[in-house]
Amino acid sequence: MSPSASASTTTVFVTGASGFIAQHVVKQLLEKGYTVIGTVRSVSKGESLKRLTKSENFSYEIVPDIVPEGAFDAALKKHPEAAVFIHTASPFSYTVNDIEKELLQPAIEGTKNALSAIGKYGPQIKKVVVTSSIVSILSWGKVAHHEKVHSEEDWNPITYEESLENAAFGYFGSKKFAELAAWEYLKENKPNFDISFVNPCYVFGPQAFEIKDKSQLNLSAEIINSVIKLGANDEIPELAGLFIDVRDVARAHLFGFESDKAVNQRLLLAEGPFSNEGIAHLIHKNFPKSNVPDGNLSKEPEQIKKHVFIIDNSRTRRLLGFKFLDLEKSVVDSAKQIYDAY
Repeated sequence: MSPSASASTTTVFVTGASGFIAQHVVKQLLEKGYTVIGTVRSVSKGESLKRLTKSENFSYEIVPDIVPEGAFDAALKKHPEAAVFIHTASPFSYTVNDIEKELLQPAIEGTKNALSAIGKYGPQIKKVVVTSSIVSILSWGKVAHHEKVHSEEDWNPITYEESLENAAFGYFGSKKFAELAAWEYLKENKPNFDISFVNPCYVFGPQAFEIKDKSQLNLSAEIINSVIKLGANDEIPELAGLFIDVRDVARAHLFGFESDKAVNQRLLLAEGPFSNEGIAHLIHKNFPKSNVPDGNLSKEPEQIKKHVFIIDNSRTRRLLGFKFLDLEKSVVDSAKQIYDAY
């Protein structure tokens, strides 16, 4: 943003505002004095978020479906004051019946619709941030290259056809081809806005606001919740990956438009590896009255080697200039919020 633009005079348009990451983005924007317009799928979601934010600087617009052509046009047309556009809206669920219709098309068409709405009704918008994913970068699909060092320059080699094979591949493809659609839009239209992409891995951390319904936990947060649900004698399911705290993901979104260093960058967000054994150990240590079994940390190195991709995100860390929250902080804050909700 230009040095003359201040948060108190800047309006930010956020799509998918009721999502896990988006709520943190909205919260941090409001805390910094921005005015926020969020798109949500229904009045009930909008009213719920408005109650949670407790802010006069938050309002919402209804976009029930991001797939139809022109999905964001009417909402954006009503807000000529919006100077920044953050596109987080994208569906994800492992329980899908039609991968193309429920995962690929919403992600790809939703991104195209967001950018075309700006082209038609947002000439005043100078900064755009798109929530992408690490799965756009990692060699994850039919062949997983765990030995390769992945950086911001890399692209998942998965094809559109391979994306149709199962829900996980569908998710990988949805993120890759949605991001590619955005890059293609830039190439073809040469718009007058700057763009940046945020590519996080598994996103841990507490909900932005108090949990009203534990069933609403996002899928990454559900990893921690599933460990919390274990009994003392239960076996800990094998799972390992890379993690980042949601509060750092939100900070990266704000950096994406506040700093000119972010222009045309992919911000690859990962603090480090995790395993279910490590998560169980941290919960057992910090919540001794819980029934969670103590994780066997001797199993962790082998599980991480087996499941976790090697990344080099030194460029992203250098650009952002802030230290990511560590696994213990992320797990403990998440677990405390979940326990408090019981």
